[in-house]
Amino acid sequence: MSGRRPGAGFLKTALLVSTLAGCASMGSNERALDSYTAEEIYKKGELELETGKKPKDALVYFQEVERLYPYTEYAKRALIMQAFTHHKAKEYPEARDAAQRYLDFYPGDEDAPYAMYLMALSYYDQIDDVGRDQGITFQALQGMREVIETYPDSEYARSAILKFDLAFDQLAAKEMEVGRYYLKRGHYAAAINRFRVVVADFQTTSHTAEALHRLVECYLALGLTDEAQTAGAILGYNYQASPFYDDTFRLLKGKGLSPEARGEGWLRTIYRQMVKGEWL
Repeated sequence: MSGRRPGAGFLKTALLVSTLAGCASMGSNERALDSYTAEEIYKKGELELETGKKPKDALVYFQEVERLYPYTEYAKRALIMQAFTHHKAKEYPEARDAAQRYLDFYPGDEDAPYAMYLMALSYYDQIDDVGRDQGITFQALQGMREVIETYPDSEYARSAILKFDLAFDQLAAKEMEVGRYYLKRGHYAAAINRFRVVVADFQTTSHTAEALHRLVECYLALGLTDEAQTAGAILGYNYQASPFYDDTFRLLKGKGLSPEARGEGWLRTIYRQMVKGEWL
């Protein structure tokens, strides 16, 4: 028989077998989860969530609590923790599913406001830059509004109000981005439609002053001086300290015009609402 040493492939195989055997030996000493109490499994999940690198590793514990000990207090806690853990792992559809199940099973529970808030947050945390489709933003708005209206006195309502305003501003930003695109290319009618949405529907956002100024630019380019002057009047009354008003004033003055309400178009209606307070 040859005295040749084993090859590298043999050594790798032997090492792998040894490692697997060691793991099997360690695993055989571990207790099965169904031998633990609901509280013990739940706490294992909490520990894994706090100390582990992957939030999903904690899910198995919360899921097992619900499976092994249904209709218990810990099963209820485990379900809301499943929603939280999925959200932390950025598994947003799964987070919404777990939160909805919680609301279906425990609609009157003290954590119900949080479950509803978590559903809205799962949309809100997916809002990307203004260049993306804003369908998710609409869903976030709807979710946050539901939290505010259903649980107005909860701690989550305050956070929902703030995020609602931010998401609302996001929608206005999208309209502004598209409007500027059309304006730069001389598509004034298309640009006006976008800026009109901001002025009419998003008056409380940070984009209204610029939208009014861009309307002045568009209307002057089209020779519609009454509309341009009315947009300037609204801008001057509500945002006189804005640099956009300075630009508007110079534009109008350069045409021999002034910011004042003229004509009977849609902007005259906005003028009566925003300046005169005539809403009916």
